[in-house]
Amino acid sequence: MSFKYAIALTGGIATGKSTVAKIFNEFGFEIIDADKIAHEILDKNYLEIQKLFGLEFVKDKKVDRKALGGLIFSDKEAKKALEALLHPQIYKEIQRLSQIKDNLKKPYLVDIPLFFETNRYPIDKTIVVYTPREIQLERLQKRDNSTKEEAQKRIDSQIDIETKKQKATYLIDNSRDLNSLQLECVKVKNRILNNF
Repeated sequence: MSFKYAIALTGGIATGKSTVAKIFNEFGFEIIDADKIAHEILDKNYLEIQKLFGLEFVKDKKVDRKALGGLIFSDKEAKKALEALLHPQIYKEIQRLSQIKDNLKKPYLVDIPLFFETNRYPIDKTIVVYTPREIQLERLQKRDNSTKEEAQKRIDSQIDIETKKQKATYLIDNSRDLNSLQLECVKVKNRILNNF
């Protein structure tokens, strides 16, 4: 059986999921990284990407993720086509890795940015990394060196962070500094371990 001991790690773009994943990894939690898997599968499918979207989205047998991202966030049909190609393959790989982790009989995290959006994974427990929208927008602009409009478009393509906050089993507030974030992570880690 897969996903028995899994906890989905999710949140909004630029809320700090990667930092939380690193902290939990330091706590000894195994992490399955959906983004990393998605990037590998994306590059494996570069010929399909070329066929679907055009030559300009592939350079040296690698998908130009920035160019493709620009298209995906502005064209719903292109987004659907990409998801139809990638999501089943991503799911299959995450499920395979999950079966291996479940054999260890201890909690592990599956880092899935779009966990609530895809509604695909049979995982009961979630950690939502939360940051208020204004801070999320500010961090995303700084991180990607993007305009306010570009950043807003990316944030709007996901379920609102306030909605995700309501759905969380465990909530990690990342609206302050790294110290506070580490303390939040310790609290959640202790709650998880006490529940297993």
